Amino acid sequence: MAVTDDAILRVKEMIVSGELKPGDRLPREADLAERLGLSRNSLREAVRALSLVRVLDVRQGDGTYVSSLRADDLLGALSFVLELHRGEESVLEVLQVRRLLEPAAAAMAAQRIAEQEIAELRELCDAAESAESVAELVEHDLRFHRRIAEASGNSYLAQLLDTLAGPTVRVRIWRGITQSGAVDRTVAEHRAIVNALAAHEPELARAWSTVHVAGVEQWLKDLT
Repeated sequence: MAVTDDAILRVKEMIVSGELKPGDRLPREADLAERLGLSRNSLREAVRALSLVRVLDVRQGDGTYVSSLRADDLLGALSFVLELHRGEESVLEVLQVRRLLEPAAAAMAAQRIAEQEIAELRELCDAAESAESVAELVEHDLRFHRRIAEASGNSYLAQLLDTLAGPTVRVRIWRGITQSGAVDRTVAEHRAIVNALAAHEPELARAWSTVHVAGVEQWLKDLT
């Protein structure tokens, strides 16, 4: 194992064990390096790496702190990585991950979704149906899926899906422009998902969500 990787692992173990908690300040660099049996250079590299993925917060003139470790903060690093990989192959892999997670979120939402949330989803379906452009339709689509993920009750899952949605926006718009019937199909599938949620049928919601996400994935596969 590389020295820097070992240093990262040592610091991570302190956080996972609870020895260092969110908001805690790390000991002085010299003291922590001696305690962990690391060189100051390797510890410094580990801190730099962990700060890039927002596990640590380096405050100039103040010290280094464990971040809040909130899902939205930590997933920001993933969002940056996804922004760097926007080729068709990378987007296809993102869609494959969405096909695994979106149906799970829909199934979870079906067990706990409230009437007000159902009403909001139906309003989004109506708005999508009257959208004046494909870009506007995609914006409603993003909000629709975000609401369902939030209704799942799992904030980590909701944030992860929201992060994964970004790289697929261009594909969704292009599909809406080029594929015959894509707009009508999108709205119809949204309504089917909402009906399954309203009936509190987890497996039906899962099935319709799978069909919906898989449609975009298959369209992109056919292009490549």
